[in-house]
Amino acid sequence: MIDANVRRLIDPPLAHAGRLLAAAGIGADAVTIGGCLIGLAAALAVSAGQFYLALGLLLANRIADGLDGAIARATRPTDRGAFLDIALDFLVYAAVPLGFAAWSPHANAFPAAFLLASFVANGSAFLAFSTMAEKRGIATTRQGQKSIYYLAGIAEGFETIAFMMAFCLFPSAFPILATIFATLCWISAVGRLVLGWKLLAAQV
Repeated sequence: MIDANVRRLIDPPLAHAGRLLAAAGIGADAVTIGGCLIGLAAALAVSAGQFYLALGLLLANRIADGLDGAIARATRPTDRGAFLDIALDFLVYAAVPLGFAAWSPHANAFPAAFLLASFVANGSAFLAFSTMAEKRGIATTRQGQKSIYYLAGIAEGFETIAFMMAFCLFPSAFPILATIFATLCWISAVGRLVLGWKLLAAQV
C-alpha cells in the first residue's frame, strides 16, 4: 500500500550499493539465489523456534531482494533475472508461514493455511495481470523500474515484510497476526482482480 513512497527513500542508497557490487563483479542472479537460500534458512529457523535468528535472516533476505534489482539496473537487466526474482520471492513468502505451522501445528496450521491460500489468490491475480499487461504493452513505474507490471494492492512488499517481522518478534501471536494479514491479502486480491478487469477492459 505504501511501497511507492518507501521506494523513493530506499532506491537511491540501493542504486549506489548496486553500482558498487556490480563494479566488484557480483552478479544480480547470484544475489537473488543467495538471498533465497537465506530466506529459506529463516523458515527453517522458525520451524526450530529460533525466531531472532529467523528475523535476522529475513532482513538479510529483504536486503538481497533490493540489491539484486539494483545490480541488474547497474549492468543489464534480463528476463531470467526478473523471473528468478519474483519466483524466489514467492518461495520465501510461502516457506515462512509453513515454518510456523511446523513449529506449532496445533495452534498455527489453520492460520498458516489461510495465509498461504491468500498468497495464492493475491499472487495469481498479480502475476496473471502482469502477463496480460506485457501482452498489451501496459507499463507503470509506480514501483520504480520493473521488468513486470506491479498492480497496486493493500498488501504489498512493505506490509509483507512488516508482518513477517512481527511474526518473528511475537511468535505466540502468529495465529492472530496471520489471520489479520491474510484478510488484508484477500482484500488486496479482490481489489487487484477488480482493478485488473477494469484496466484490461479499458484496453479493448
